Amino acid sequence: MESNSTAGSFLPLQQFSVADIIVIAVYFALNIAVGIWSLCRVNRNTLSGYFLAGRNMAWWPIGASLFASSEGSGLFIGLAGTGAAGGIAVTGFEWNATYVLLALAWVFVPVYISAGIITVPEYLQRRFGGERIRTYLSGLSLLLSVFTKISTDLYSGALFVQVCLGWNLYLSTVLMLVVTALYTIAGGLAAVIYTDALQTLIMVIGAVTLAVKAFGEIGGYQNLEEAYLKAVPAKIIPNTTCHLPRADAMHLFRDPVSGDLPWTGMTFGLSVLATWYWCTDQVIVQRSLSARNLNHAKAGSILASYLKMLPLVVIIMPGMISRVLYPALIGSGLSGPIESWGMEVQRRPDA
Repeated sequence: MESNSTAGSFLPLQQFSVADIIVIAVYFALNIAVGIWSLCRVNRNTLSGYFLAGRNMAWWPIGASLFASSEGSGLFIGLAGTGAAGGIAVTGFEWNATYVLLALAWVFVPVYISAGIITVPEYLQRRFGGERIRTYLSGLSLLLSVFTKISTDLYSGALFVQVCLGWNLYLSTVLMLVVTALYTIAGGLAAVIYTDALQTLIMVIGAVTLAVKAFGEIGGYQNLEEAYLKAVPAKIIPNTTCHLPRADAMHLFRDPVSGDLPWTGMTFGLSVLATWYWCTDQVIVQRSLSARNLNHAKAGSILASYLKMLPLVVIIMPGMISRVLYPALIGSGLSGPIESWGMEVQRRPDA
């Protein structure tokens, strides 16, 4: 079998129909239209107008943008893949945000607003004094964003385009960077928030549709646990048990010693990490600071909290179902279209 490089060009799994092309064209047209529309709504000639959308954002785009900022393409692929590999415990990373988002709006945002700041590094400078701490946090935040969030989202998004359209991975990455940079630099935070709101609507509708179809394939939620525990990959490593489904796959809280995601770390340790991300990360805080008043900031956090409850049913469980329906793809360690692997998709016999 020939090895495949993710940097190469792939042929799409199937040819697009006219309807598929229309949907893709409408999607990009909507993004462009929303970006242009948002350019006309806010005066970007001031710092507040450019970086905080004039501090005049309503609660619903703020909440949608908070959700979209964390649910990038990398998280979609990661949550579904982790669900397929180990079950629902990864939900803790999503549900942990539900109460931390409330802390953002009720505890942190009032302090930020009273300080009159635009960025979090600026708050640290005012709180502790000195330019060095502001420069240090700015540089650290930039590096963390590039290497832990932006890079993974770009790669997963470009990989999706590569598999679907057969485009070169690097070309797909560059195009995504160019398109994103154009509306972000030209429109400021207002363009980012409104396009995020559009992305949230598309993601929720698409994920719910996928979940409904996935549960329909296995006969409903009541069959999920039984089917998952019997789902063994077609490609396994002899004399090992790593290919077997976890017995605690349907448990959110797992053993603190033998569990892959122990409940102690998911409950207490993850809360510290979630507080840093949702309450002090510039990407998140900036959206809350753009609210027209504190009530809108609180309502936006509440909306985002409800949206963060969805991934269990619409992303993680469909990932678990994929393990049942497509055993040839689980554990193969290969990337690219199925045809290039020299195997056919093997579906569950009764699916």
